[in-house]
Amino acid sequence: MHNLEGKVTLVTGATRGIGKGIAIALGEAGATVYVTGRTLDKTDASNQISGTLNDTKAAVEEAGGICIPVQVDHSDDEQVRWLFQRIENEQNGQLDLLVNNVFSGVPGLRENQGKRFWECEPSFWDANNNVGLRSHYVASVFAAQMMVKRQQGLICTISSWGGMSPIFSVAYGVGKAACDRLAADMAKELKANNIASVSMWPGIVGTEQISQLADDMAGQNVTDQGNSVITERYNWETPLFTGRVIAALTADAHVMLRTGKVQIVAELAQQYGIVDEQGDCPGSLRSLKFIIPAALPALRKYSSLIPDIKIPWSLLLLTILKSPQI
Repeated sequence: MHNLEGKVTLVTGATRGIGKGIAIALGEAGATVYVTGRTLDKTDASNQISGTLNDTKAAVEEAGGICIPVQVDHSDDEQVRWLFQRIENEQNGQLDLLVNNVFSGVPGLRENQGKRFWECEPSFWDANNNVGLRSHYVASVFAAQMMVKRQQGLICTISSWGGMSPIFSVAYGVGKAACDRLAADMAKELKANNIASVSMWPGIVGTEQISQLADDMAGQNVTDQGNSVITERYNWETPLFTGRVIAALTADAHVMLRTGKVQIVAELAQQYGIVDEQGDCPGSLRSLKFIIPAALPALRKYSSLIPDIKIPWSLLLLTILKSPQI
């Protein structure tokens, strides 16, 4: 359904992975989609899993949307400032949706897999949280300036369950927890201007880089309970799944009821009746449908028989506090 026709949207970090999937889904819904990244053409690609902005443009247009690729290095605030000035000039000040997605930390996560925080260089923090948490804040500043003028808009910040429980590394987890707080605090200040701000928690998304990370972990025999769901690709989501949920959220006339809160992609998908690329609907990571088979791998083939009951947040937090890993 083209329920976003006439909407202007921006997805940061959309050459591949979740960002590309979100851009395609917004295109499916008929939106005009600005996408950013450092690689415009294949000649700029530096490794085998790099995507390009022009690849994303072609995919968005094939899905029915209008895509405008803009080459931006999100570590450079002036390039980001120029990006929003361009959108303001080209779209008469209209920006309906910002998706804070850009993140440069996955290569560092691969390189430091299995290390304790004191065994990593201090720069590992910046690799996770410069083009990530900080760039989300910077983009939100400029987006809010545009949205406040029109008294409407939505900012979605892509975060992670790593903000609640140890996943990958200290730097990663702290950065994701801060993303959640960023979304919540922005929501408080933006509410009077009819602008919603939410933190989005996808499940385990089978992006190109996460797939490579899973291969690396499997090769290193990283098989503890917390990581086996990654190495075995259990209950994985596609990048398009997150995008379809964000498209539905953008079109929701009652989105302000969700502002300031963490939104779980799989749970929103159930509420909106959205399916993934292959027609299935992956379970929420706090559902018994996921938790029991994740803990007992032998039951994974029978997950369809397990009730889809969500664990209350209070109980989930208590369980996590008693456990060093999910």
